[in-house]
Amino acid sequence: MSQVSVQSSKRLSVALLFLSMTSIHSGAAIAKGLFSQVGPFGMVSLRLGLGALILLLVSRPRWRGHTWEDYRLLVMMGLSTGVMNTLLYNAIAYIPVGVAVTLEFVGPLGVALVHSRRGLDWIWVGMAATGVMLLAPVGGIALHPIGVILALMAGCCWAAYIVLAARVSQRFSGIDGLAMSMFAGAIAILPFSVAVEGLNLLRPEILLSGFVVAVLSSALPYSLEITALRRLPVKTFGVLMSLEPAVASCIGLLILDEQLTWRMIAAIVFVCTAGAGSTLQSRLPE
Repeated sequence: MSQVSVQSSKRLSVALLFLSMTSIHSGAAIAKGLFSQVGPFGMVSLRLGLGALILLLVSRPRWRGHTWEDYRLLVMMGLSTGVMNTLLYNAIAYIPVGVAVTLEFVGPLGVALVHSRRGLDWIWVGMAATGVMLLAPVGGIALHPIGVILALMAGCCWAAYIVLAARVSQRFSGIDGLAMSMFAGAIAILPFSVAVEGLNLLRPEILLSGFVVAVLSSALPYSLEITALRRLPVKTFGVLMSLEPAVASCIGLLILDEQLTWRMIAAIVFVCTAGAGSTLQSRLPE
């Protein structure tokens, strides 16, 4: 492949990755806009359930012939997915989408830092901590404490999801593990959604909205990320993913008109920089 072709492929991959981030946070913003019709529990259930069905139809995984450890990992990954999304959707009911994603991003950033042993990593820890402190609902910042707590809890679940997903990917091929675990997560959340929403979930317009959110937040972004990963170095992929809180903030502004204060913007910059810095540093030679 010529140098020009390689560069074109990389540019396309970067575009696909940004499209993926735009898609997933557009889905979250659309879901938040529908909370007056169906609450966070109901929307999470529709997103996971319909998203799992789409992925199951695409992958057609083999359900039998796995070990009990395989099934245990699937259930644990599904639970982490379900709880993570439930916490995040309940968080964005109280605080802006971009702020919630910034707080949630502390989870994967923490995983990256735990697996690194470099002194410079303390700089990224300090930057991330500064960002979180700037978003603390004190000193006049207009953030609901419940939303902040829920977003941080979602980050803990995201960290658990990353660890479990790495193990599941070693035992299942393609997207089989993702599809099966997402289905398990949807089953786990369903009783709570039915208890809160009842038959409201079966209204045609709600099902259609849930399908749109499922495609935007699950099926489409995952496919785009897989395509991008085939063409981009892992380091580049990680750095670009560190911009996710900023992308989420832009989506929240465009779709929901969620205005951010300079203090919130500064916090997002700190967390994004910490994520990019830790990713770059983790790939540098000793």
